[in-house]
Amino acid sequence: MLPAAADFLPELQFQTSRSSGPGGQNVNKVESRVELRFRLLDSQLLTDEQKQTLLQKLASKLTAESELLVVAQEDRSQLRNKETALRKFHELLSKALYKPKARRATKPSKGAVRQRLESKKKHGDKKANRGRVDF
Repeated sequence: MLPAAADFLPELQFQTSRSSGPGGQNVNKVESRVELRFRLLDSQLLTDEQKQTLLQKLASKLTAESELLVVAQEDRSQLRNKETALRKFHELLSKALYKPKARRATKPSKGAVRQRLESKKKHGDKKANRGRVDF
């Protein structure tokens, strides 16, 4: 079970910089780009098993020091970019830690098998009747 995004706040580091996104001249004055850093191996909220899973599944998104880096600069507002970065961070962790339900093998019912064979027989008969007609 993954803790809520708010639980991770003490373990997250935020850094702001000037954005290249929307905002016109506002972009030149305000630091609206938000960079979220999460030190995966130092986390107190994740189990060792979860950390290993994240190291494998998010390997391409981790820095050399095993830091997860999430950047948001879609909005003019620093606060909204911070919220977007938190949402992206939580989605990344949720997707990486998701375990699909194991599939149980089942057999088709006798009625379904019979119906399929009847359908195949009808289709075969239809094709067999498409031959040349002799007069």
